[in-house]
Amino acid sequence: MKILDLKKQYKHLYQPSAKKIEAIQIPKLQFAMIDGAIEKGSEPGKSPQFAEATQALYGIAYTLKFTLKKRKTNAIDYPVMALEGLWWVEDGFFDITVKDNWFYTLMIMHPEVITQELFEEAREQVRKKKGDSEMLSKARLAHFEEGLCVQVMHIGPYATEPATIERMKDFMKENGLLDNVGPGGKHHEIYLGDPRKSAPDKMKTVLRHPVLKK
Repeated sequence: MKILDLKKQYKHLYQPSAKKIEAIQIPKLQFAMIDGAIEKGSEPGKSPQFAEATQALYGIAYTLKFTLKKRKTNAIDYPVMALEGLWWVEDGFFDITVKDNWFYTLMIMHPEVITQELFEEAREQVRKKKGDSEMLSKARLAHFEEGLCVQVMHIGPYATEPATIERMKDFMKENGLLDNVGPGGKHHEIYLGDPRKSAPDKMKTVLRHPVLKK
């Protein structure tokens, strides 16, 4: 059986330092993606559609993993990667205290061995097992190339992210970089912990912002 050690291969993208902020070139990668928006009066942790999208992405991801692992020929094993979120607003400035105007793309990275045909087969298996849903139907397989970004590991609750983002902005100023979140890019979070199981002060989230050179 062939093993794809994605966590080792992409360690520089998914396990950055919490102390050292860095500028890094993010290559074109393949993701299962779902677009959505937080309902008025809600927030990510309480949004029914956000939960539905998360379940759909994980359902497809684990179905694909076990389908390839159990193949009689050319069996392949690889880890299911972390859930990621691209966040933006379309009516003003992004405010972490105002959450019901947020748009998002939730996504999970998949190896290039996953084809559109395999993806559709996995979606159908999830549909037969769990039933159909709007978010399952909206899932797509696509490539995303983020380009030059500034990233760091944030340790702590989501509510304390603004302080880490200020550190990132200071790094950008010192290195002649412009934050591209808002005009052309999106705030990027990679969730390495489960808020249902981890203490808030130990949560790990990769924060990544696309940047431009001055």
